[in-house]
Amino acid sequence: MTETEFVKRFTDHCLKECGFTNFDDGTSVADYCKSTAPTYWADAAYREEGPEACADGDMSYWGEE
Repeated sequence: MTETEFVKRFTDHCLKECGFTNFDDGTSVADYCKSTAPTYWADAAYREEGPEACADGDMSYWGEE
């Protein structure tokens, strides 16, 4: 899987699962995902888990302060 495919699947999964398009501070979920997903893809262990699992893990921290 290419980095582009990984980022797209990560982003699509987050948008589908979270049910909103912007965080409370106005930041776009899609923009956040497109900047965050490459950090997961860059690590072979995360890349092996797949973009959906990485997205689920990342979303589990959303809303925590």
